[in-house]
Amino acid sequence: MKFDVRIESEDLKGALKTYIRRRLHFTLGRFGAKLGRVRVRVEDIPGAGDSLDTSCRIQAELLPAGRILRQEAVDRNLYIAVDLATERIGRSFERSLVSARAVSSAPRETSIGSYSRKEALP
Repeated sequence: MKFDVRIESEDLKGALKTYIRRRLHFTLGRFGAKLGRVRVRVEDIPGAGDSLDTSCRIQAELLPAGRILRQEAVDRNLYIAVDLATERIGRSFERSLVSARAVSSAPRETSIGSYSRKEALP
């Protein structure tokens, strides 16, 4: 898995990057070859009143189609935002794979040719 983790705050980079990578590996690791590049962006955004909320945005590439799945979670607690976003991207990824399998395994109509029977009029 290729992870691109971007964190706005300098003092959180070391421990938070490790935490995010561990959460992503736990959530998305089972998808293996179906998973392309994963991008994570963590930033502070203005919340209600004087508080700051933390936004965690995750983009994951579904292979071989190259479809990009996106999820975002916002919470006052940084680790809760990361947990929610990783959980959501895992569910989105699983749903996408299930729907792709359903489409590929659906019975296809085949045309054998047309057959018509002409009946003689009395």
